[in-house]
Amino acid sequence: MFDNLTEQLGGVFERLTGRGSLSEKDVKAALREIRIALLEADVALSVVKDFISAVEIEAVGDKVLRSVTPGQQMVKIVHDHLVEMLGGTETVTPINLAATPPVAIMMAGLQGSGKTTTAAKIALRLRTKDNKKVLLASLDTRRPAAMEQLAQLAMMAEVDSLAIETGQLPVQIANRAMTAARQGGYDVVILDTAGRTSIDEELMTEAAAIARVAKPTETLLVADALTGQDAVQTATKFHERLPLTGLVLTRMDGDGRGGAALSMRAVTGLPIKFLGVSEKIDGLDIFDAARVAGLILGRGDVVSLVEKAADLIDKKQAGKLAAKMKKGSFDLEDLAGQLKQMQKMGGLQAIMGMLPGMGKMKKQMANPAMDDNVFIQQLAIISSMTPQERAKPVLIKASRKKRIAAGSGTQVQQINQLLKMHKQMAGMMKKMGKGGKGGMFGGQSAGMGGGMPPGAGMGDIDPAQLEQMKQKLGSGGLPGLPGGGLPGLPGKK
Repeated sequence: MFDNLTEQLGGVFERLTGRGSLSEKDVKAALREIRIALLEADVALSVVKDFISAVEIEAVGDKVLRSVTPGQQMVKIVHDHLVEMLGGTETVTPINLAATPPVAIMMAGLQGSGKTTTAAKIALRLRTKDNKKVLLASLDTRRPAAMEQLAQLAMMAEVDSLAIETGQLPVQIANRAMTAARQGGYDVVILDTAGRTSIDEELMTEAAAIARVAKPTETLLVADALTGQDAVQTATKFHERLPLTGLVLTRMDGDGRGGAALSMRAVTGLPIKFLGVSEKIDGLDIFDAARVAGLILGRGDVVSLVEKAADLIDKKQAGKLAAKMKKGSFDLEDLAGQLKQMQKMGGLQAIMGMLPGMGKMKKQMANPAMDDNVFIQQLAIISSMTPQERAKPVLIKASRKKRIAAGSGTQVQQINQLLKMHKQMAGMMKKMGKGGKGGMFGGQSAGMGGGMPPGAGMGDIDPAQLEQMKQKLGSGGLPGLPGGGLPGLPGKK
């Protein structure tokens, strides 16, 4: 979403940080470039003006011009003001559940904004993260397919949906949903209201009537980030008629200019609560102003990487790997497990996109050697080996390589590359094993901030340790990775 903006700002800051001193003229020239970059990213003009003015007041003072590292100080000022523009460092409660159950959450937005899918994503999050019993209810009487869609999504999220009854008005369905939730002992009811292709009086009147009946603790507006300033205008108009409590921006994984995300908070005053980052049912991230600012400035988002690893990595497998590593053992079966873990986390590009400094490697990441299909190919090669060969790679000589290549649809050269990668990883894992650290993302040896018990993998991180990592990362302590890159993959040259 922010690739173009990140690239432009990166160029500005690279020129600034490469110089030993800065004059007021240098700073103002950089601010002009930043202004252009923000406008090209479709950030609202009023927001850009306020941002540049605030940065300039700090940047032309002694704090930057007399600093030992003026370029770095400039980057910090821009980062801090970006965070402020996006909502500040104050923690926003993703979903307010401070009411007598069943708590109602009302979803509003235009047709096609991703409202129905987002309702199911929030339901999944409440079920898995907060252990809540959730009921989904579709109030879109104009599009019967929307009701069916929500019922299907409810099954995917493993939550219940309100039975569909024809002939009822949206307000009547809302009443029925609240009654069913009270009788069924539900904690949360998510009401998916109807959308339109544009805002009209009928839509607003209907939404206001539903809000009066359900008395939601949260009324979330879902907006498509790819629509740019149209999304900002939509939010403003909805907020004039509905007591909105927050925003959800969808399609943040798209290739838009990102201006809606940067303008939304400043223009409406409403907190951005979630970001839709994929079409998958679990593709929903809590919005964090500091993390988004870090991504825009090319600092990555290591905390999200840590959280994703903690959620997805199999604890049992991590424990087994840690035990083997203590003995200095890492075979091809273990390598296959590590590759599968990376696939679970969204693949190589998703992981590298969260790492600091990877913005400069976009072109390298686009080449076939960095394609996620390589994982599939490598797993196919390992699957074509016998259990004995996986356990003892030294057995794999010329004739065996030919057989494995034929079985996996690859070339002997690719077998050699895989074996070389395994040998490198085995050596690294052996060193990590001496320190008792487990897994590709485990322990101090992997640069993840330490504080983990011997033999712990990423799946063993508890909330307190995760919070410790967040604080360490937030204070500027960026993690390193063995060899300057991910295990078995190209490091930074």
